[in-house]
Amino acid sequence: MSALSKKIDFKVVVSVKNANPNGDPLNGNRPRQNFDGYGEISDVAIKRKIRNRLQDMGERIFVQSDDRADDGFRSLKERANANEELKKIAEDKKNPDRELYNKKACETWIDTRSFGQVFAFKGKRKGEGVSVGVRGPVSIQLATSVQPIDITSMQITKSVNSEPEDKKGSETMGTKHFVDFGLYVFNGSINVQLAEKTGFTEADAEKIKEALITLFENDASSARPDGSMAVEKVYWWEHPSKMGKASSAKVHRSVSIAKRPEVDRAKSVADYTITVEPIEGIKLTEIDGL
Repeated sequence: MSALSKKIDFKVVVSVKNANPNGDPLNGNRPRQNFDGYGEISDVAIKRKIRNRLQDMGERIFVQSDDRADDGFRSLKERANANEELKKIAEDKKNPDRELYNKKACETWIDTRSFGQVFAFKGKRKGEGVSVGVRGPVSIQLATSVQPIDITSMQITKSVNSEPEDKKGSETMGTKHFVDFGLYVFNGSINVQLAEKTGFTEADAEKIKEALITLFENDASSARPDGSMAVEKVYWWEHPSKMGKASSAKVHRSVSIAKRPEVDRAKSVADYTITVEPIEGIKLTEIDGL
């Protein structure tokens, strides 16, 4: 596999309709908003979806959610220690080889060599264990809506009792929150210098691209029904060198998204105008989401 040799930037445009893209547990699981009313999706939530897609592609994932664990392990320590080479390094009480641990972990799991990982596990005795930090080349920013979002809250009831002694089921109340419509955007980059350290390859970059295009496949839930969230556009820039032809900030700003002036309240992606300013020397691939 050829090593990544060129800096990559990307931007993803996501539409949300009648769905909760990322609930805030500190605010009754309402869709996340900043103080100005703009919707947000955390970078952690986006990375979770990318990991899930990579896992669906058959890739080995270190940070798996419990409901998608495909190897029977219920903790990160169990998964790491199941690798005999990593376990042997970690059990070296005198001088564990952290560089070798880093290398073997990156070779084993694509999300480790992509996003990085902190391996911090206790040993059987005090002072034993392993602590290794991996810096990954793929960075993902917070997703933010183009316009402030409107959130609808709906009261729901349960039609059946959980226990025999419970009161009438329909008296159990709950609340469901969703975004009426929102167009969200997030940016990302792939750093060649860090890719060289983790062994991240050109093939890995293509897998990340594919995961972004198909981000919401197999992601349906009661909060995000099938079709309620969609990737509208993926912009993928390949620089001519390791350092890049322009800063990531300039590249990301080359795409402008604005609500059409005749539209009072946006209800679909068609109510927005997207313009792209070419940057000399940087190859742009524009991809429609599935």
